[in-house]
Amino acid sequence: MDKIYSGWNELPSGYGSGKLTEGCIVLEGGAFRGLYTSGVLDVLMQNGINMSCVCGVSAGAINGINYSSCQIGRSARVNLKYRHDKNYVGVKPMLTEHGMIGFDFIFGELEGVEPLDRDAFDQRRFVAVSTDVDTGRPHFWEKTNCSDIFHAVKASASLPYVSSPVEVEGTYNLDGGLSVNIPFNWAINQGYNKIIVIKTRAADYREPAPSEAQLALVRRIYRNKPALTDNIVHMHERYNLELDELFYLNKLHRVFMIEPSVSLDDIGRFESDMEKLGALYYLGVKDCTACLEDLKGYLNYL
Repeated sequence: MDKIYSGWNELPSGYGSGKLTEGCIVLEGGAFRGLYTSGVLDVLMQNGINMSCVCGVSAGAINGINYSSCQIGRSARVNLKYRHDKNYVGVKPMLTEHGMIGFDFIFGELEGVEPLDRDAFDQRRFVAVSTDVDTGRPHFWEKTNCSDIFHAVKASASLPYVSSPVEVEGTYNLDGGLSVNIPFNWAINQGYNKIIVIKTRAADYREPAPSEAQLALVRRIYRNKPALTDNIVHMHERYNLELDELFYLNKLHRVFMIEPSVSLDDIGRFESDMEKLGALYYLGVKDCTACLEDLKGYLNYL
C-alpha cells in the first residue's frame, strides 16, 4: 500500500480571501472521514466564502483551524502525505501522548514543513467543542475562555477508550462528539443568521445502537463516570435526533447543509488506504462545487 496519496503533488495551495462573511460554519467530526470536509472547505476558500465564526467537533475542529487560517489545501496536504507517519497516527502517539493522534506532531514538527498562518487564524472566531468527562456536558472553547486554543482542539479530538482525558482550564475532556456531534444549535443560540453545516455522513445514514459488547466495555472503562457513560450509551439516539432536526432546518433554509452525495460506510474512521482518502477529498470538492450557486444565494451573494 502506498504511504502517500498518488495525487498529492496536484493538491491546491494558496490563500483564501481575508474578507469575512458574517455567520458560522459548523464542522462535524469523523476522524479521517474529515478529508471530505477538507475538500468542501477548499472550494469555499477558493470562492471567497469565509465565515466569521468556525465551530468544529473533533476532526472538524482540526479542519477548522486550516479554514480559519485561510490556507487552501493545508488539511489535505497534511493528511494525504503524513497519514502513515509514525509520529502522527498510531503506536508512538499512544505511548507518548496517550492517544491515537500525535498532536505534538500537528502543532510542533509539522510547523517546519507546513507552517500555520497564526496571524490569519487570530482574525476570526474559532470554537472547538469537547466533552467534560465528569459532567457529560459540552465545552465550547475559544480564545476568550481558554489560554491555549490548540490544546482545546486536542481535547476535542481525543477519542474515548484509547485516549486519556485532556485537562483544559481545570476540567477533564474527551471528544466533543460524546456530547454533541453537530453543534448547529450552538450557532443558532449565538444569534448567527447564516449557518453552513458540513456533515461527514450521507443523507440516509443513521447511527446504530451499540452492541451488548460495546455497552459492557463502556460501563467497565467509565464505571466512575456515570454522566459520560450515559452519554455514550445513548449517543446514537441523540445523534439521530440531531440529524432529524438538521434536515428540518435545512428544508426551512435556516441552515445550509453540505453532505456526502454517496455513502461513506466503506471508509473507516482511521482509514489507511490513501487512494480512498484522496477520492474522499475530491468528493468534497465535487459536492461543494455542485451546490455553490445555491450556497451563494443562501448567503445573499447573488
